[in-house]
Order: sequence, then structure tokens, then C-alpha cells
Amino acid sequence: MNLLAMWTLRDLFLQEILRFSLCCRGFTFALQVFFNILIPDHKADAFSPPRPPPSTTGDYLIELFLGGLGRWDAEHFLFIAEHGYLYEHNMAFFPLLPLLLVGLSKGPLWPMKWVLSTRSQLLLSAAVLNCACSALAGAVIYLLGCLVLQNRRTAFLAALLFCISPASIFMAATYSESLFALSTFAGLWLLEKRKTLGCCLLLCLATSARSNGLINVGFLLHTGARAIIQGIGGLKRAIKMLMATLVVTLPFLFFQYYGYRSFCLPSPKEEIPQELLQLAIDKGYHARGTPPVWCFSSIPVAYSYLQSEYWGVGFLKYFQLRQIPNFLLAMPVMVLGICTVWEYARANLHLFKTLGLWDIEKKPLSEYHGSRLFVYIVHFTFLMVFGILCMHVQVITRMLFSSSPMLFWFCAYKIQKNEPWIWGLERGRFPSNPVLRLFRAWPSLRLQTKVLLGYFLGYWFIGTALHVNFLPWT
Repeated sequence: MNLLAMWTLRDLFLQEILRFSLCCRGFTFALQVFFNILIPDHKADAFSPPRPPPSTTGDYLIELFLGGLGRWDAEHFLFIAEHGYLYEHNMAFFPLLPLLLVGLSKGPLWPMKWVLSTRSQLLLSAAVLNCACSALAGAVIYLLGCLVLQNRRTAFLAALLFCISPASIFMAATYSESLFALSTFAGLWLLEKRKTLGCCLLLCLATSARSNGLINVGFLLHTGARAIIQGIGGLKRAIKMLMATLVVTLPFLFFQYYGYRSFCLPSPKEEIPQELLQLAIDKGYHARGTPPVWCFSSIPVAYSYLQSEYWGVGFLKYFQLRQIPNFLLAMPVMVLGICTVWEYARANLHLFKTLGLWDIEKKPLSEYHGSRLFVYIVHFTFLMVFGILCMHVQVITRMLFSSSPMLFWFCAYKIQKNEPWIWGLERGRFPSNPVLRLFRAWPSLRLQTKVLLGYFLGYWFIGTALHVNFLPWT
């Protein structure tokens, strides 16, 4: 196949990924409207700031069609975008998403201010932004997979599985998962292409969106170490990676400094709306004005204190009998994650012995077992172990599916191994959507394939129903 034909095929794959992703996000929007109307909202003990009821027809329509996307943590992001970091626990939510929502509402969606309230504008901005980011993230997963897996078909199927991820509702809701996935996967794609500056900027954005963006520095450090040991660019490339590592950590440091300046240092008296002050009194929130406890620590970092104080995050803190339902909720991704790591590790023990820093001549069993996946496996394993031992365990479902491509690559590899026929009937040079073909052939699928696809679809549907009605989910 000549170079032109290869790029034409790639463009067709990308077109199908973008089309399928937009269709899936549209279906999620429709599904959340249906469940939001059908199921009454649960009165959850969650952050719920006071706001006036819808006052215009536009507000009523936004609340009807997009209201389910503003639940749970979405309330924090919408509140920050409208009022800033007023309460100390808002500092647990990183600033990139609120900043982009403000930019969209005051930029392209500015004319909507005549028919929508500020909150409705922000909610609409979030829906548009996350729809675009999730579609682009699917395309980037494909491009990244082409480089790492060296197999376009596996990369294509993995990208389509991303579109129906068990974390789909969080890719549409006012959460930072879509934004984080796009910036992380795009940064790793540029790292694979040795585009250091672009990689650095995108991974900076990832750190600005979520705290676990800091863990991405592992890719940079590993690349620098390999450069020295294997002589790939040598010391010069290693220095570039070290500098990039420092830059990627800057958003976290700047954000903590902003929190210190905002809550710990004297500042001019600001007018805080009475209803928000009353909320702080009723709920015990710490508003700006009086320095909170963490200001007097030797290293005044807000993030770790807030995670421990407000959410009880810490080593083994979540291992309680009453949390068994949440462990059961996270069990599928835990089992899938263990299988993902084991499938790779049992065939690549030699890479673990050398930390993947130099290659031992050995032909990989398949595209999934190549040496280029080693650092992705280590990154994924760290996220999974940390999530199980130190976080609210149910959160690892959306964290793993938005932070690493490994689950999608593993599932794509397994499905192709179980159902090799999905690539057998191609129209010209371009195959039909293999995920849709799998669903159409459901009765004839192998049990393992049914379990994988059932998990993806089941968590998509059930998660949407529960999340949009303030019921506990991942």
C-alpha cells in the first residue's frame, strides 16, 4: 500500500471514529433527558449551592435537556466558573475546565446571555465543550494506538470502544474527564512522535485539568532515561525531558500558590452574596476571609488537606464494611485492570527486569505485547493500585478509563482474538464499524466478548440513569 493510500485509509478511520463518537454523545444526552424525566431526583448530601429557579423559556429548556449533566461534582465546576474559588473545598477542583466554560460563555455563546442565565450558559458551554473533547479524544486514541501498537485495526477498534466507555456519562457531564483524556492522549501521541514542545504544553493542560496529570511525568522521565541508555538523542533529549517534567508540574504548583494567596494572606474585603455566606454557615464550609487550618502547615498545600478532610481520602481509609457496595461497583474495572496487566506481564517479564529501558531481542506475541507498551502498563498499574488503596474506590472506573488507553487496547486485542471475523467482510478498503457489527451478531459472540461489551453498555446505561438523578455512581 503506497503512502497516499495509507493516509486515505487513516482519514476514513478518523471520520468513522468522529461520527460514531458524536452519535454516542448525542445518545447519552438523549438518555439522560429520558432518565431525568422518568426518575425523581434523590436528595443527596452533596454540594448544592442556592440558585434562582429558571426564569426564561431558555432556562427551562436548558434545565430540561441538560440539567442531568450538572450533578455531583459538576456543581463544583459550575459554581467555580460563576463565583470563583469562594470556599476552600472548591480548591480540590482544578481550574482548566471552569476557565474554558467562562471563555465559551463570554465568547462564542455570549449572545445567549439575552435568553439564558449565567448557569444555563455555563451548562450549555460544558455540553458543547465535552462533546467536542470526547470526540477528539477518540480520534487521538486511534492515532496514539497506531504508533504504539503498530496495528491500525486494533487502534481503530480501541478508539470505537472509547466512544462507548463505561465512563460515558462523565464524558458528557460537566466533569473534566473529556478534557483530561484529550490533553493526556494528545500529549502522549506527540511524545511518541518526539514533538517535545507540543507534548509538554498538552501535558501541562492535563495537569491544569486534574491532579493525576502529575503522574504523566513518568512518561517523560522514562523517555529521558531510555535516551541516555540507548543513545536515542543522548543527553540532549534527556535534558529536554527533564525540563518538560518540571514544566508539567508547574500548573499544580501555581494552583496551590493561588490557593495560598486567596485563603491564607490578607486581602481586601470582598462582597460575598448573603445566601452563599449562609450556605457556608449551614454546611460548615470555610469561605475566603479567615485563614483555614492548612495555611499554618510547614508546607501549606491545600489539595492533600482537602482530600483528606472533606472526602476522607488516604491510605486504606476507604477499607470499611459500609463501603463494600462501592468495592463491588468498582470490581469489574479492577478485574479487567488485573487481566490487562497480567496479559502483558506474563509475556514480557524480561522488560520488567530491565524496566523497559533497553530492549532484549524478542519477537512480541502480538501487537498488544510490544515493548512500547511497557511504560503505559506501568502508568496504568500505578493508577489502579493507588486508586484501590488510597481513593474512593468507585471513582477508579472513570479515572482509569479517562487517564490511560490500556483498557481499550486490551479489550480491542481480546475481542479481535475472540471474533477474528469482524474484519473479514470489508467494503473496498474500508471496513464497516466493527462495534456495530458485533452488536448485530450478538447471539453468535463468544462469552468473553459478550461480557466485555455487556460491561461497557451496562455501565453506560445504568450510570447515566443513576448519575443524572443524584444517585451514587462511579
